[in-house]
Amino acid sequence: MSRYSIHREGGPSIAWISLLLILVGLIVLLSGTGLWMLWIAFAVCFVLWVAVVSFFRIPHRTYPDSDEFSILAPADGRVVDITEIEEPEYFKSVCTKISVFMSATNVHVNRYPVSGTVVYDCYHPGKFLVAWHEKSSVTNEHNTVVIRTANGTDVLVRQIAGAVARRIVSYAETGMQVEAIAELGFIKFGSRVDVFFPVGTRVCVAEGQKVRSGIDILAELS
Repeated sequence: MSRYSIHREGGPSIAWISLLLILVGLIVLLSGTGLWMLWIAFAVCFVLWVAVVSFFRIPHRTYPDSDEFSILAPADGRVVDITEIEEPEYFKSVCTKISVFMSATNVHVNRYPVSGTVVYDCYHPGKFLVAWHEKSSVTNEHNTVVIRTANGTDVLVRQIAGAVARRIVSYAETGMQVEAIAELGFIKFGSRVDVFFPVGTRVCVAEGQKVRSGIDILAELS
C-alpha cells in the first residue's frame, strides 16, 4: 500500500485554502441559515480541501536502479503524443518528442529523466491554453531544461503550464550535476511535460500508456 507525504510547494496553497474554507464556514455558521446548511457547507469545504491537498501529495516509492541509457518518465500521467518534430528553442532540428499529460488526479512532482549536467535552463512566460493544444508547448508559460548525459547526449525536458496550472517551479540551474529521479520541479495543478531527444532513439512506450515518474522508461539511448 502506497504511503504519501505533502510536497513543500503545497504549504502556502494549503494554508490559503484552509483559511478561506474556515472563513466560509464561519460566515455560514453566523448567518443562522440552519444546521443543514452548515453541514452542506462543511461537506463542500472538506471536499475542496482534500482536492487541493491531493495535488501536492508525493508517493513513497522504491525506485529501480537506472542506467545511463534509459530516459525515464519525468512525470506521472498519460503519454498523449509521440512524434518527430522540430524543436525550435535549443536543438533547432527535428527530434523525437514524447508528451506526458498530468491530470488533476496525478502526482505533480517532476523528476529528471536522466543523469548528467544541466547545460541549459530557461523560463518563458506565456499564455494558459489547455495543455493538449498543439501550440501550448511554445505559446504557454513553460520552462526548458537540457541535461547532457555522460555519453554526450542532450535530453530536453519542458514543463508546460495549462488552462488551470498557474505556476511552474523548477529547481534546475545551468551547471548543476543532477541524478535521474531527483526532483526537477513542480507544476502546480497539473499540465504537461515534454521530453525531446535524438531521432533514432528506441521508444519504449505507446500513446495512451500511463507512466510513473522515475519508474517507467520512455526511451533507450543507443
